[in-house]
Amino acid sequence: MLYYLFRYLEDFGIPGSHLWAYISFRGLLTLVLSLIISAWFGEYFIKWMKCHNASETQRDASIDPFGVNKVDVPTMGGIIIIVATVVPCLLLGRLRNIYMLLMLGTILLLGLLGFLDDYVKMKRTKDGIKPRFKLIGQAGLGLVVGLTLWLSPDAVIQENHTTVKANHEVVVHNTKKVKSTDTTIPFVKDNNLSYSEAMSFMGKYKTAAGWILFVLVTTFIVMAVSNGSNLNDGMDGMCAGNSAIMVLTLGVLAYVSSHTALASYLNIMYIPGSEELVIFCLAFVGALVGFLWYNSYPAQVFMGDTGSLAIGGVIAVMAVILHKELLIPLICFVFLVESVSVILQTNVARMGNKRGEKWRVFKRAPIHDTFRVKPGQLASDLKVYFNWPKGCWLESKITTRFWIVTIIMCALAVVTLKIR
Repeated sequence: MLYYLFRYLEDFGIPGSHLWAYISFRGLLTLVLSLIISAWFGEYFIKWMKCHNASETQRDASIDPFGVNKVDVPTMGGIIIIVATVVPCLLLGRLRNIYMLLMLGTILLLGLLGFLDDYVKMKRTKDGIKPRFKLIGQAGLGLVVGLTLWLSPDAVIQENHTTVKANHEVVVHNTKKVKSTDTTIPFVKDNNLSYSEAMSFMGKYKTAAGWILFVLVTTFIVMAVSNGSNLNDGMDGMCAGNSAIMVLTLGVLAYVSSHTALASYLNIMYIPGSEELVIFCLAFVGALVGFLWYNSYPAQVFMGDTGSLAIGGVIAVMAVILHKELLIPLICFVFLVESVSVILQTNVARMGNKRGEKWRVFKRAPIHDTFRVKPGQLASDLKVYFNWPKGCWLESKITTRFWIVTIIMCALAVVTLKIR
């Protein structure tokens, strides 16, 4: 709203109003505002939740040895993140931008889904809503995002191609804006993956088939990353810290994709309008960092599914909009490992049960739980293939080390723009 107000005032020559045309100015202002809102609103939110006894069920000491200090800790802290993200975006973002609208819709819809799950956990059953309902909600959002990017005339790119000038290769962008199912392939120069070309066996229907494949892939990515984020939310500061790093990385990718000179230099597709993703990214990062003020060990508030489902959805949708979904295994490496660890643990345990034996790949899953198992905590008849570490790490140490891994993988994701 303020963006449109000051752009209007610019017509009257009001000093300083032209600053609102600069992404750097609006982005940094958004970052500061989201930090302030997160820190200020978080304090009142925690007090209100405690007054209404809206706390998470006491954690099982056999799984969380540090849970003794986490009695009567309020949950649904994701509301803090959502409010601190949405308010600055409404004030400082361009609300006519299709990408900004998609991001706001994503965080609100998945935040609502997570809120319902947290509410049911507190009021009715510890297990929350049934998993299939969460999957249906995630899949529904993925379909909406995929179809919007397919059908909206504003979701376009300007393709790049290499030409030779004065014996030098120069990357230029076509002036014509086109709809495209292309996505960037890491480590490969001048070669994008086209969903339409992948469906070339469909003949004259390959373009439509390519978009259908794109919608299905988008749906899968939203479900996968959202659930990966949900699994990563098991320690104080873990998911919020990892997600802040991931979203900041996507903000860098959004900035270079929205800048014609940088996009040409890096030989990536130019995405008109994606500069508003920078505004959203900085608002989201500010909200997450502000949330860490209360969520770092020992936590004063838990994120809950309200936050974790929304975080995963935001990261997934942003990567798809930027045509960088193939970088998700690098950017969301921690989420991927958490999900794979659960899948492996579940299937190996099922196989062992059929043979009447107790088999496990890790001491516990998701993978972060395996680092806080105390010696002697596991049953004597349990066979663990990956029995490391031998001791129990402090929760704050586990969280910090996961952050470091995320920083390394996200740095590698950005480096792939040049290593091609």
